[in-house]
Amino acid sequence: MKIGFDVGSTTIKCVVLDEKEQIIFETYERHYSQITAKTMELLKRIQEQFKAELDNGEPCCLAISGSAGMGMAEKCGIQFVQEVYATKVAAQRNVPGTNCIIELGGEDAKILFLDNGGMEARMNGTCAGGTGAFIDQMATLLGVPVEEMNELAKQHERTYTIASRCGVFAKTDIQPILN
Repeated sequence: MKIGFDVGSTTIKCVVLDEKEQIIFETYERHYSQITAKTMELLKRIQEQFKAELDNGEPCCLAISGSAGMGMAEKCGIQFVQEVYATKVAAQRNVPGTNCIIELGGEDAKILFLDNGGMEARMNGTCAGGTGAFIDQMATLLGVPVEEMNELAKQHERTYTIASRCGVFAKTDIQPILN
């Protein structure tokens, strides 16, 4: 059994694979800055769900990735896998031939260019514009669940120009439009 946690700035993702590397458990949840408590909650849920396998002594491998996962991995002596590397490996394994990956995190955005086994990574780490945190703010301003944002966007009638390089400036542009 393999257990992987991706602990980001706003969410925690967990996946459990069986011996054939098939997904047997997965979750994607907000941690509301309660990272340790949410991790413990997920570990207990996994322990309960897979009690028979764990009690049988089935080997278990645990790894952590993500911007908030490094410190946790170091403190607990658990393998840390850099998230950009993990993304590359997952794409090569699950979608062979992928040459570009765009990943929007809670507070950053990454673009990975994959070419002949190599990788070039670019990251917007100085501003949260266009990331999950920004999308959350816009959903709050509109008074809608973030899960409905995509469907609302499909119903657009007009396109407005807003600042795209900074979430603060973008929000400043959006506020008068909403008013």
